[in-house]
Amino acid sequence: MVTRWVSRLFDDRYAWLRLTLLALSGIGYLLLRPHADGPYAPVDWAFAAAALAICPLGVRWPLAAALTSALVFGLAGWFGQVEPVVPQVGATWAVLELTLRVPTRQVAVGLAALLAGYVLDSFDGTPVGLPTWLYGVALTVGVPLLIGLNIRAARQLARQADQRVAVEALAARASERAAIARELHDLVAHHVASMVLRVGVARHVLAGSDPRVGEVFDDLHASGSAALADLRRLVAVLRNPATVGDGSGYVPIDPGALPEALAETVDRAVRTGLTVEATIDPEVATLDAVRGLAVLRLTQEGLANVSRHAGPTARARVSVRMRDGAVHWEVSDDGGADAPARPGGDGARRGVRRAATENGEPGHGLTGMRERVELLGGTLVAGPDGAGWRLRTVLPAGATR
Repeated sequence: MVTRWVSRLFDDRYAWLRLTLLALSGIGYLLLRPHADGPYAPVDWAFAAAALAICPLGVRWPLAAALTSALVFGLAGWFGQVEPVVPQVGATWAVLELTLRVPTRQVAVGLAALLAGYVLDSFDGTPVGLPTWLYGVALTVGVPLLIGLNIRAARQLARQADQRVAVEALAARASERAAIARELHDLVAHHVASMVLRVGVARHVLAGSDPRVGEVFDDLHASGSAALADLRRLVAVLRNPATVGDGSGYVPIDPGALPEALAETVDRAVRTGLTVEATIDPEVATLDAVRGLAVLRLTQEGLANVSRHAGPTARARVSVRMRDGAVHWEVSDDGGADAPARPGGDGARRGVRRAATENGEPGHGLTGMRERVELLGGTLVAGPDGAGWRLRTVLPAGATR
């Protein structure tokens, strides 16, 4: 507790506050002087004013301030008429600031300058009172050095503790990612691989059946194979320690291939029965990898929501446009022709979707979309649009944090 308090008190960010308080205390001493040893001559006032003027320089130039303060201290002791208390305290504190904030070599230079200043100040009394002189040297030069070195050691220990905490946190995250990778591999990937295998077998067994059945099996096999490949890439990313904590995320596509990937997503939705009107700006191929992946995932989830909530015969509109580097994304639907056949009709379906959004309990898909958009600095807007539903957002330029 004490070490933390001392570290905060002598933090480099508060150097200006410490030196300002030092200057104010010097001014207070000059005005009040409870134990005056004689009247101040003009030369004494000049050296005291110079010592006070040097204090603010220590905020930005600690070495220069320490050397100049030591020089003023020595000259005040040599030419002054009274004991140079203000220059001495200023030079001592300047060395303390120097010890806290600069490399050891510069600290040695500052200590040598302070020692030289003390020698000039006490030169006449050195032969007579050597023990007293040595005590003064220890007090003036040694004390700020010891305090500064102790605080530097405390800072180093605190930094090492922070580094240990960071390393432990990274190790915990790596262990968690490895556990997730194992679950994905052992559960999800295993079942997807089994599904793909069975669909492949069914394609061969029913090779002579209705061509439309073959098209469905072909689509299922291609989708399952793509999902399995993505899962394997994701497992590889989770198991790779180099990707822990870099925030780059999982990017399975080349950003330049984003228009083709979006077109393939639209085609897959059309094959499920949806009628999709897509407007995709070719400039999306210039997007960075993070926003490009976000646009692809938003489109996939948006069309999946249309099929899930509006029915396979709904009409959907997809719009992806670039304006001043920002991505304007929107997916909407007309409500679907199958909705009136459901209990409650269109109004009930829209009410359920509206309530799920307003009550803060959307499905995991909408929650993931919202989190992805907010991570990139945007806001996902979801709500009724006539008889249907609309999702829209703007991903600002450069939002890859």
